[in-house]
Amino acid sequence: MVWIPGGSFRMGSDQHYPEEAPAQRLTLPGFWIDRAPVTNARFQTFVKATGYITVAERQADPALYPDADPDQLVPASIVFVPPSGPVGQGNPYRWWQYIRGADWRHPEGPGSSIRGREKHPVVHVAWDDALAYAQWCGKALPSEAEWERAAWGGREDSEFAWGDALHPNGVAVANTFQGDFPHHNSCLDGYERTSPVGAFPANGFGLVDMIGNVWEWTDSWYGPHSRRDDEPGQQQGDCCASTAAMAEERARELSIDPSSQHGMLPRKVVKGGSFLCAPSYCRRYRPAARMAQGIDTSTCHMGFRCIVRVAPTKP
Repeated sequence: MVWIPGGSFRMGSDQHYPEEAPAQRLTLPGFWIDRAPVTNARFQTFVKATGYITVAERQADPALYPDADPDQLVPASIVFVPPSGPVGQGNPYRWWQYIRGADWRHPEGPGSSIRGREKHPVVHVAWDDALAYAQWCGKALPSEAEWERAAWGGREDSEFAWGDALHPNGVAVANTFQGDFPHHNSCLDGYERTSPVGAFPANGFGLVDMIGNVWEWTDSWYGPHSRRDDEPGQQQGDCCASTAAMAEERARELSIDPSSQHGMLPRKVVKGGSFLCAPSYCRRYRPAARMAQGIDTSTCHMGFRCIVRVAPTKP
């Protein structure tokens, strides 16, 4: 883990996507954070020690999806499948598929495996899965503010964590999407999907893969910046087992649109962008960027890292 010193920083941005505004200055105490996202190898150690079964490997609870076809409530996860040619970008279902049998062991679905990808970030983990791992190893998930503070690496005077150019001197410094999204990735950075942690330069705090590679879960409920819940320790374990009524109540509190892809299920903030963020589609490979993710959802580009908070010293 890496120590992030306490201090103030500018969180959010007034120059990019509206959900990042307003930018504001926050002060946080110091904390420890994992140098890299949790890898397949580390997650496998956790599973072997506990027998844990991820959300993607379980049968979905019909009570949470009353209008769903029962045949769709099988163990499955969401996988990026590039179309064969150019398509309009208005319909993400043209490249996202809900694939039966896709999970952290089978990132692209049945027939795929993590062999040779032991040092890649674990993916297809829902929020409950990340929380379970964190609790097992005596850690926690970062708040949105803690994550963003760490991602800046001690700077905040540029668009990206490394400067103002996405590819400084034509060099890729993070695993993102190059080419024509979604059908053609030119792989300028050397990777079509995930990359081994640490394949790209560390930020000013010595952290790797804070930007690109995989989105990372935080423990903050998604909502407008002015109403966000960033206080450490606001975890709600077993959220995926909550009743539909509780989910609906929480959704109303956070002004969640029930017609969204996540329905009425509460959403957490995810940060950092992924190997699928492209200049022409998703410029969220910046510390200030944020996205809402349903707590029941796992995908092939979603991972996490953990933190340890240090109790204040008594005078």
